[in-house]
Amino acid sequence: MGMWNRAAETMSRDELNKVQLEGLKKSLRRVWGNEFYRSRLLKSGITSPEEVKSLDDLKKLPFFTKDDFREAYPLKMNCVDRKELLEFHMSSGSTGTPVVMAYTKNDLNQWAECMARCYAMAGLEKGDALQIMPTFGLFNGGFGCYHGSRKAGLFTIPASSGNTERQIRLMRDFHAKGFVSVVSYVPRIMEMLDAQEDHDIPSLRVGIFGSETFSDEMRRKIEKRLHIECFDIYGMTETGGIGTTGQDCKEHCGIHVWEDQYITEIIDPVTGEVLPDGEYGEAVFTSLTREAMPIIRYRTHDITRILSREKCACGRTSLRIDRITGRTDDMLIVKGVNFYPRQVEQALMEIPGVKDEFQIILEERHGMTDVTINVEAEEGVTGHMVAKHLRERLGFLPKGDVFPVGSLPRNEGKAKRVIRRKIED
Repeated sequence: MGMWNRAAETMSRDELNKVQLEGLKKSLRRVWGNEFYRSRLLKSGITSPEEVKSLDDLKKLPFFTKDDFREAYPLKMNCVDRKELLEFHMSSGSTGTPVVMAYTKNDLNQWAECMARCYAMAGLEKGDALQIMPTFGLFNGGFGCYHGSRKAGLFTIPASSGNTERQIRLMRDFHAKGFVSVVSYVPRIMEMLDAQEDHDIPSLRVGIFGSETFSDEMRRKIEKRLHIECFDIYGMTETGGIGTTGQDCKEHCGIHVWEDQYITEIIDPVTGEVLPDGEYGEAVFTSLTREAMPIIRYRTHDITRILSREKCACGRTSLRIDRITGRTDDMLIVKGVNFYPRQVEQALMEIPGVKDEFQIILEERHGMTDVTINVEAEEGVTGHMVAKHLRERLGFLPKGDVFPVGSLPRNEGKAKRVIRRKIED
């Protein structure tokens, strides 16, 4: 299977441990020169970066969170001379102080390197046409895809988001082999293709999806309809952007994390204790090569587990984590039952005739929460059928209704699956 950087992607475990320890020490010395980081480290009892002598010492370091980035807005976490900064991106969140990630030239090269590895992992080669559908702007998606596409020598179609009819035409006219998108936008593409005389895009082979969790059922549905292979790409603003922390390979047996670039821990989200491999918990990352704004034990809120540290059938030796099942902060609790939006999607996709669009509406009244799940479906699918299946899968009976295909609101970017309402009497 094609690899972008065979030497880095096939290191032995001993080599990776050596690279990680050297990178950790270098990152700690770098952040020690920044007052914001240093004060946090001192507060946790670290009096010198030289106290970390082994990878086991990582546990001595404090956790950092999104709140730290917000407190440090705009550039209090910058560890280089301002003149070395070339670019910055921000989180796509619409509320509160945004999370900023700034980049030096080397940081941009590191980002491009990670993305080039992801593209090669998906089977894209020099000269292949890649359509980039994430927005170009402050959000990191569009530019991250672009930096990596240029490094990988791909023929870049910088379509950005929206205008589905144009997206389809561009893919056809320029023979796109692959595209990158949020997964919730793909049903809109499929709907428009279904309405056209020509239902397919013959050149397409690869779909790379990030920024949202999606079920195996949704993956299979997209692959069957578009005749492509789907890949789950992972990365966030705080780690440096899309693709920085990895992607699944053609074996589809977990997400390969670039271990020469990041240390991965899975912790108990309540106690902060590091969990054994195989146990679900919260993913924590420490960067090894980033310059402007390194991350030290950054808590992602993403729920996953370490699947394996053994060599994969694809030849890569980096550890593999499970695809993200949800977030510690998007877990929903209704009538004493805990569940994630992805579990709702998975259950709905199992019902024949149910389509891709759905809403989870949470209504709070007097401290009690009721849930309504609205779905789009073909004729013949009843609300009773949907509710019965959801009760079997989720453990409680939600309210809800079935709507004709095309009735529920669409988004060009991330889908808004969960709607919260507070009912005042």
